[in-house]
Amino acid sequence: MPSNLVAACRDDHRTAWLAGLPREIEGIVSRWSLTLGELYQPGGVTAWVAPVTSPEFGDVVLKVGSRHMEGEDEAAGLREWNGDGAIRVFLNERISPTTTALLLERCVPGTTLSERPEEEQDVVIAGLLRRLWRVPADPGSFRPLQEMCDYWADGFERKLTQGRGDGIDPAIARHGAALFRSLPSTASEERLLCTDLHAENVLASERDPWLVIDPKPFVGDPTYDALQHHLNCKDRLVADPVALAARMAGLLGLDVERLLHWLFAFCVVQSVDFPWMLGVAEQIRP
Repeated sequence: MPSNLVAACRDDHRTAWLAGLPREIEGIVSRWSLTLGELYQPGGVTAWVAPVTSPEFGDVVLKVGSRHMEGEDEAAGLREWNGDGAIRVFLNERISPTTTALLLERCVPGTTLSERPEEEQDVVIAGLLRRLWRVPADPGSFRPLQEMCDYWADGFERKLTQGRGDGIDPAIARHGAALFRSLPSTASEERLLCTDLHAENVLASERDPWLVIDPKPFVGDPTYDALQHHLNCKDRLVADPVALAARMAGLLGLDVERLLHWLFAFCVVQSVDFPWMLGVAEQIRP
């Protein structure tokens, strides 16, 4: 067991989750007959990830994650994509009420897309999204995007009632939250979405130039899937959100006005935790 496992903890929630993690990892390593390598650094907030060797699958990656609302269908999404634009999943198991384990394809060399210029990132992200968007074999096996949007809008409104929204105009707060709730139901088409696709979640691979990791699948409006990349291009987004949205809409074949509506609503509901997003929302308010 890597000696720095508990040292990687950064907050009380993760401390509690990590407390039982060594025993859970030891159990899954034994059941799947794995040989552990060194823990990847830096560790994630909700997952412990390390290279391992499997007698059946060779050099792969073990991801032991804390279960959370957005990531519940990660394995199902990866199985649906079956390696087309995303890493493959070989095994998965819910090992406790709070923890899941996945045995995943290892990307070599594994460098992130974030090391490339942002204009190149735009093209790669757009190409991957176009590959990932599909009608799943069983659409009912994935949760609707509406569920996640309601969840986040509820959280935003709860923070406001707790007095955490200093500086947020009540009118823009109401407008953004209402739009975030209503947009999913007005989509002209629905596809399987990644919902968290940005350059840190895209790795260089020998099998395919770039592969998606850590998806959070839902079914819904493809336009939503462009949002996270915008937020990870902060300087361009703050300087000219309309120009960035127009570029990505063009690369993805999306309606730029609808993308701007989504971007406005998303920035509003995230503005308590990320105050800089409020400035973006004010620039593009419908």
